[in-house]
Amino acid sequence: MASSSAIEKAKQSVAQSTAIAIQDSVDNLRNLNTISTTAIGVALSQLLATGDPKYVQVIEQAQKIMSKGTENFSELGNKAAEIAQKFS
Repeated sequence: MASSSAIEKAKQSVAQSTAIAIQDSVDNLRNLNTISTTAIGVALSQLLATGDPKYVQVIEQAQKIMSKGTENFSELGNKAAEIAQKFS
């Protein structure tokens, strides 16, 4: 049987790994939002300048990317919480 010290170290390792995964997911979400908002700004500028409706599609796609990034972040957070709870 594993010692209580080994079990505690394993729990700490799992907690640290899930925290890192969440931090990485936050970074990813921040990056997606930065890229998407930049794309929206450029597309909106071009739409206003040219009136070309193709820029509306760019805006919509950028908004979908932001939405999907948020969904992924939420899913990862929920999974990380489940894993952490199993080891507590």
